[in-house]
Amino acid sequence: MMDFYKQKKVLVTGHTGFKGTWMCRALALAGAEVTGYALEPPTEPNLFAMLAIEKQVNSIRGDIRDLDKLKKVFADTRPEIVIHMAAQPIVRESYKEPVYTYDVNVMGTVNVLECVRLTDSVRSFVNVTTDKVYKNKEWEWGYRENEELNGYDPYSNSKSCSELITDSYRNSFFQERDIAVSTMRAGNVIGGGDFAADRIVPDCVRAAVAKKEIIIRNPYAVRPFQHVLEPVMAYLLLAERQYGNREMAGCYNIGPDDADCVTTGYLADLFCDLWQNRTGETIQWANCYDGGPHEANFLKLDCAKIKKRLGWKPIWSIDTALDKSIEMYLSYYRGGDVEACMDAQIREYSR
Repeated sequence: MMDFYKQKKVLVTGHTGFKGTWMCRALALAGAEVTGYALEPPTEPNLFAMLAIEKQVNSIRGDIRDLDKLKKVFADTRPEIVIHMAAQPIVRESYKEPVYTYDVNVMGTVNVLECVRLTDSVRSFVNVTTDKVYKNKEWEWGYRENEELNGYDPYSNSKSCSELITDSYRNSFFQERDIAVSTMRAGNVIGGGDFAADRIVPDCVRAAVAKKEIIIRNPYAVRPFQHVLEPVMAYLLLAERQYGNREMAGCYNIGPDDADCVTTGYLADLFCDLWQNRTGETIQWANCYDGGPHEANFLKLDCAKIKKRLGWKPIWSIDTALDKSIEMYLSYYRGGDVEACMDAQIREYSR
């Protein structure tokens, strides 16, 4: 798959974020001509700066709400493939800043699609959304792509809107053009280099490094945890396949197998065991449910469609995904070569 991307012009929005940095590094290793468009990295420290991605891609600072600037970037770079990842991605933050969340996730999507509409070089477009776009009925089976979209909180709901906007542009403007348009709904992503607040693995790592007890807000919530390379490589697989065959375009779930849809409490137990295996340090976690804003208790995806149509399947189990995450965090905190660690993981996964 990665040979396809050599010298392909790819535009990635949100490239300074955690998932965007993994995407840029994978594309750089494949020899793609990458343009990234995003705000400054959202955390300090951040993976984008650690890897000096600024020197590996055409990195442009900009806000996807700035339509005029975005139009100029599209006109100047004339991308063949566009992967839209820029977003306000945190559920709890969306309760604090709902207007900003909708502005970025809804109007930002409109602006990116408008630029795609006006740029005749684009052949393949993938909008990255989330498993939380579905109206969550807390049932025990996975959601399929034809289920009702109606996320509960401002983040989830704004991503549901992003899905509907993409479908509207597909129907209204892209039916008669040689361009494939898709959305991909990924589950909870973990991996080395995520330093965001209110995410379980970064919270675990920060506590372990500080030799403090890990605080778990809701140990009973079930989530489809997966390593960041699972969705990143799935986005690239779909972008490639639909580039040559528009019939491959559509809406796709990306998530782990049922055995890896686990509670956050299970993940915390596993983290403590794996951390001890790698460091010899014993750590513990505490159930500190804080009654915070509404978040789903049970959520998993049915990924039969992407398995059948694209031949995709998850590669790393939750145990492997978490161990790889810890490996890379330890490389950072011990002053190791984070880029070499990341590249080794990308190559191992790709094999």
